[in-house]
Amino acid sequence: MIKKWLLPVAAIVVLFIVIAWMAGSFRSKTEPGLTVPEAIPALDTIAVRREIVQLNEPVPAGVGARQATTISSRTLARITNILVRAGDTVSKGQLLLELERSDLESRLQQATEQVRAVIARLTEARRNLARAEQLHQQGLIAAATLDEARANHDALTADLASAQQTVKEAQIAISFTEILSPIDGRVVERFAEPGDTASPGDKLLTLYNPNSMRIEAAVREGLALPLTLGQEIVVEIPVLERSLTARIEELVPAADPGSRSFMVKAQVDYDGQLLPGMYARMLVPAGAESLLLIPVDRIVQYGQLDIVWVYKEGQVERRFIRTGREARRGFLEVVSGLQENELILPPRSQQAR
Repeated sequence: MIKKWLLPVAAIVVLFIVIAWMAGSFRSKTEPGLTVPEAIPALDTIAVRREIVQLNEPVPAGVGARQATTISSRTLARITNILVRAGDTVSKGQLLLELERSDLESRLQQATEQVRAVIARLTEARRNLARAEQLHQQGLIAAATLDEARANHDALTADLASAQQTVKEAQIAISFTEILSPIDGRVVERFAEPGDTASPGDKLLTLYNPNSMRIEAAVREGLALPLTLGQEIVVEIPVLERSLTARIEELVPAADPGSRSFMVKAQVDYDGQLLPGMYARMLVPAGAESLLLIPVDRIVQYGQLDIVWVYKEGQVERRFIRTGREARRGFLEVVSGLQENELILPPRSQQAR
């Protein structure tokens, strides 16, 4: 009977031993938590300070060009040649595009021949008028005949002026077949290719002047109204990881009724890396505030937790804190967990923040 129960009891005992081993009952235990660093001399401590900090509110913005233009044709004609592509640098007066001009040259030739014909007829009319005046003085012709000769001369004079104006119009139309750059700048995009038909008003090329870059942002009315022309303001270009100083050059004096925001435009110095359409942030002054600040290098981050080591009465205390925005370079706002003048020790190891 004893042997019958011995095997199940032994199996149960072994099972408990295995469970206890897996739970770590036979290994030395370490109390959970973070290791407190060894005592550090108080000379290495930094006191938490409260400072008056000028606050800036980041406003989404974009990079644009103050001097930009769209190239289009002033006449209906086929494109024969395009001399530039996107990204090319051009100078003012440089030939960009050529249009077919054979039809216009034919019109110019016709107008020129018309001028010659009118000149010949006018020459004859002048002679007839001179003879008519002489004969009228001699009493050989009636006054009506003289008036008719004078009217014919005046009509041909008007025809000559009209024909000469037609020649000028034809010459101007021919000049439209060569499209020149109106500014020194850079080609952004081209919308046509040789062989396409250019219609008046259709976009063919877009240009911008790299020396006229500016930052444009829609700023809420509470921040926009205190701004002034010429005021310097900081802008950030995230993709370039750079901060620039801009000068406000235009404040649109009307708000968008939907967003209640004003358009603010700030000019920046020439920078070859700035391109139209880039994302930027305009740091608009938002007043001053008294903040409790702590250096970033005194904070250790474990997951979502921020931890500092506080030196208090000769003891080192680990403390969890909640941080806010970066008030100035290298310093974070302390929302809770610390008080002014408490001493902070450097951690044994830090995680990049």
